[in-house]
Amino acid sequence: MPNDETRYINKVFMAGALPLMKVIATDDPLINKLYTLLRINAVYQVSAKTGGKGKEAVHFIVEDGVWEVHQGVYTGRKRISGELAFSSMEKMNAFMKGDFSQLPFFKIRSLPKFALFMMVLLKMSSVLTATEIPEDEKTQLLTIKCFFYLLSTGISALNKMGNPKVAEWVKKSPDRCYQFEVIGYPDLAAYLHVGNGQSKAGKGLYPRSDPFFTMAFDCPVSALMILMGKGDMFKMTANRQLIMKGGPEFGVQLSEYMFYIQELAM
Repeated sequence: MPNDETRYINKVFMAGALPLMKVIATDDPLINKLYTLLRINAVYQVSAKTGGKGKEAVHFIVEDGVWEVHQGVYTGRKRISGELAFSSMEKMNAFMKGDFSQLPFFKIRSLPKFALFMMVLLKMSSVLTATEIPEDEKTQLLTIKCFFYLLSTGISALNKMGNPKVAEWVKKSPDRCYQFEVIGYPDLAAYLHVGNGQSKAGKGLYPRSDPFFTMAFDCPVSALMILMGKGDMFKMTANRQLIMKGGPEFGVQLSEYMFYIQELAM
């Protein structure tokens, strides 16, 4: 059976990283054009055995080029167009971190549709593993959106599975909303609603009220400097490149869990 650390890493990939394929397929102009013009209809799945007969999975249903993401094993009536089936969580985690010697079993019903799926997967991987800030603004914005979604969803997913590092913080927290945003780019925003042991991640600006705390950036490059570990948080705060809307001590708390998710996923 996989140990706790393996399970946490796998959950970040299943619930946080792989769902970003929908973002890639929607926001990348070339990939979106291929899926929508060809009106692709497909079912894709990524799965990993957990030991015994258990299996963790995330699946994607694509209808006329539009993606939907679902956690769990696909049980519908349509045949799966393509699946990456890993024999263990350990192998999936290694593959997702760039160790391509740990290949899954490829279940392919439609080679053209599977090739399109792999194009999306590889694009997502290149976005999350980039070591330099992209020069192209569209790629910058796509990268930020993926990171914001990964961080908020990853933290919430770990809380729900009882990760002690995250769950203890959420359990002690009153009802609060934390938000990530780049000023002037509301479509990039993501938020995390926590309190009394419950958590929920959301996309866009928090709709109900002003968040308890917002980590805001003055421009896309500033956001990427922090997200990619290239900027000094304290200096950037002093220069107003990073704006803590709320007590700075809560920014430190949020940063701790941000970096924890990145540590698990990278």
